[in-house]
Amino acid sequence: MKNHLFSSDEEHNGGRRSAYSWWRTTDEFDENGHFKIDVSEFSNLTPRYKILREMERLAFIATDGLDDLRHKLLSYRAGDFWLPIGGLKKEDMDIPPVVTILLAGLTSSGKSSFTNLMYSVLGRSGLIPFAQTSGESSNYTTMFLEEHNVLRSPRSGLCVYDTRGLDKDEMEEGLDEVSTWMSVGVRHNQPCHRPGDGDKSQLSDELTNSRYLRRKVNCVMVVADLSQIHKSFKCGDLNSMKALRDLFHLSAVKNSNENPILILTHGDKLNAEERINGRLRICEYLGIPETSGAYDIPCMTEQGIMAEESDPVTAFSLTEAVYRALLQSDRTHLPKKKFKDWLIFFCKWIMWCIACFFVILANFFSKFGHHNKKLKM
Repeated sequence: MKNHLFSSDEEHNGGRRSAYSWWRTTDEFDENGHFKIDVSEFSNLTPRYKILREMERLAFIATDGLDDLRHKLLSYRAGDFWLPIGGLKKEDMDIPPVVTILLAGLTSSGKSSFTNLMYSVLGRSGLIPFAQTSGESSNYTTMFLEEHNVLRSPRSGLCVYDTRGLDKDEMEEGLDEVSTWMSVGVRHNQPCHRPGDGDKSQLSDELTNSRYLRRKVNCVMVVADLSQIHKSFKCGDLNSMKALRDLFHLSAVKNSNENPILILTHGDKLNAEERINGRLRICEYLGIPETSGAYDIPCMTEQGIMAEESDPVTAFSLTEAVYRALLQSDRTHLPKKKFKDWLIFFCKWIMWCIACFFVILANFFSKFGHHNKKLKM
């Protein structure tokens, strides 16, 4: 039974496949690009069919829905998506002037390429790269945190932070650094020091201008290379997958009970079967839904060209991922601290200082007592 649930009139009449509809080359579709079976009952579908149905959903609404969703992002101000909870009003909430989205991932996962794609899709920058990327012909590594106004608007209600990639062989230090970003905040041009950097660790602090605002991270997007994921599962070397899982499930990057958003890049390097299977495997490995848990977004190449030219599905997927990040962020704003809260905090701090003083004092007299005993003996 053919299913036309997401088919447009153009596809009905022409029966052609768009160049960007890579998933329609699989055996689940007929020559006209329609499902061979009925996929209207979502609960009865296999994970593979759920992914294919999700891709059809994106293709169905991408062309008409992209401009509308992009307008929502352009007009967004921090807290616009906040909903009343707990009997509090919006003015009672501690909402920052700008919502901060942090990109985290392993080395060469595509964070900077993803940032450039944001500029192209959301900021209408064309093919001008704003973030320097690493690749086969470049050994460049992001050594500083970089704040990006991807909407290219002075009134933007969001910013994106591109970060240094994590080394799968030194994940403990990398995860500690991510935890610090989440607890202390991030600042533009903040150096990313790692053990073993050598000369690179002697980075000049002149670039770290203290006048840049420190921003609290509101949402995390974990960026992963889908082609590397496929390669790792195929050869059985799961070290990088374990590192990715440690990052994804790091308690510091979770928003309340919500997981970070998984962005799968470089899927254009794979064929349709490898692309779908790679997404299935990593979602199962991380324990997240294969549809709502991840976004398949091929990024720009080193030459600044979109991997899949004129691809409205990729553009809409990126826009929806950012929109979802803002929804997630506005649900997690905390109430403002009142005078009573600050008073309690101050009292706790005083008690902690007194306790530390007595610990130091006890340690001193303990050593002094042992010293006197030795003299008497």
